[in-house]
Amino acid sequence: MPPRQRLAPADRRAQLLGVGARLFAERPYADVLMEDVAEQAGVSRALLYRHFPSKHALFAAVYQQAADRLLAETRFDPGHSLAEQLAQGMDVHLDYFVANRNAVLAANRVLAGDPVIQTIMTDELDALRTRLLAVLPLTDDGAREAVSGVLKSWLVFVQVLCVDWLTHETCTRTELRDVCVGAALGALRPLLAEDPAPDRRP
Repeated sequence: MPPRQRLAPADRRAQLLGVGARLFAERPYADVLMEDVAEQAGVSRALLYRHFPSKHALFAAVYQQAADRLLAETRFDPGHSLAEQLAQGMDVHLDYFVANRNAVLAANRVLAGDPVIQTIMTDELDALRTRLLAVLPLTDDGAREAVSGVLKSWLVFVQVLCVDWLTHETCTRTELRDVCVGAALGALRPLLAEDPAPDRRP
């Protein structure tokens, strides 16, 4: 066990989240033990449980932190084409998915249906949808409602496709990204006043 350091509560929590994130990325969910987290953080199990009362609570905090970071790093800028914005957002998420394959599979497979984890994912998808709606050329409330429904379904499609790809890579990462971007452009074209990607063939 590393020598224990005195840290402020917020710093200790951040340290434990860092250790937890690394272990959940390296190992399947079932193989991450709280005693391993405590040992690698150089703290007692009692102190670890004071911050996180269970492995589930630690994982939920790790995944919430990841969702917040992904939202912060995904940039939607009306100055860029929709295709460019979607590709940037996909790259940000795929970087995380590839580096944290075990954590993503835990959230979507092992803990599928868990209300806490599902709320984290749903909240992130809703935030992404809201931000996309804000940069799209929508003419009226009817168009906005229609596009919102398409985006909601598209985000779920992307989530399922990416999880399947992490399990069995049937195409390259670039192909996966382009499939997801192309699916969004194709679905949105009939609903927008302007072609979202005039340089891309329908």
